[in-house]
Amino acid sequence: MFRKLSTFLFLALMSSPVAASLDDVRLPPGFVIEEYADVPNARSLALGDKGTLFVSNRKGRSVYAVVRNDDGSTRTIELLSGMSTPNGIAFRDGALYVAEIDRVIRYDDIEDHLEDAPQGEQLDIELPSDRHHGWRYIGFGPDDKLYISIGAPCNICDEFGYAQIIRLNADGTGRETFASGIRNSVGFTWHPTTGEMWFTDNGRDMMGDDIPPCELNHAPRQGLHFGYPYCHAGDIADPRFGVRQDCSNYTPPVQKLGPHVAPLGVKFYAGDMFPEEYRNQVFIAEHGSWNRSKKIGYRITLVRLEGNEAVSYEPFAEGWLQNEQVSGRPVDLIVLEDGSMLVSDDYSGKIYRISYSGRTR
Repeated sequence: MFRKLSTFLFLALMSSPVAASLDDVRLPPGFVIEEYADVPNARSLALGDKGTLFVSNRKGRSVYAVVRNDDGSTRTIELLSGMSTPNGIAFRDGALYVAEIDRVIRYDDIEDHLEDAPQGEQLDIELPSDRHHGWRYIGFGPDDKLYISIGAPCNICDEFGYAQIIRLNADGTGRETFASGIRNSVGFTWHPTTGEMWFTDNGRDMMGDDIPPCELNHAPRQGLHFGYPYCHAGDIADPRFGVRQDCSNYTPPVQKLGPHVAPLGVKFYAGDMFPEEYRNQVFIAEHGSWNRSKKIGYRITLVRLEGNEAVSYEPFAEGWLQNEQVSGRPVDLIVLEDGSMLVSDDYSGKIYRISYSGRTR
């Protein structure tokens, strides 16, 4: 009965979105948000060397390219179609990497072929074909290796080869597990100074409205275990798998996030446009809850750091949730060369641009 009710709530949430009004989005003084491009079901973001914005489209089975025109407007091109849940994308050395559920495909010289995408080359990587938490997130680290998330094929279970982030060479060789005990990460990034990985993780369901928290984690080296399925958020033993487990044996989160806020994209701000107080601080796209009696998330949050320690967790952009009505669901973040930040929204099919002018209304 509970599963049927949860499914009903999820389907209700994913029905036609309320018309989004950016006038409802609240930002700190001096910041402005505006529409940048229309992209159906806009998910992961990657930026090409020539300024092309690549956007995945998980539900629509497509990947798009957004090109900025000379007059400042944008043009959206359907680059690839007919794919199987192409959520994860990454760009390296002129090539676009696209992760479907059970494979990764590389498209060479992609920015020179936006109107006629070349035949892709599949990397020799074995990935699970489970659809539960099967949408991949990928990215190239400062070590020039490709990192891929492999979520748990369930809400809570203990299955070998899942709940981890792997890494490998750009050609698919040299696979190894980088981090484990991660239920479902759909966003990771690297500190612009230290080069160390940080990632979000979505907490398990069906333990109630308020537990467990979702997580922001830090993986400064290979081999750390972050607790799943035995412990959640550092100190909450799982009622099924956590019996007789010592949660102190696992790596705790740097910051406990809201319960079920579904944190996805995460980025350090390394641009020059925002005030200095935002430099090297963590921005998180909270997709929003689907399994609480009262919705939370649907916003961009800011985790302020001192070194590797979190000192605050606060809203940065919110307003896509008004009186239990949803008008947008942030997914991924990317910082442009000019220092502005782009945000994807798979609910409204938009890319937003957040900039700072220093002027207040």
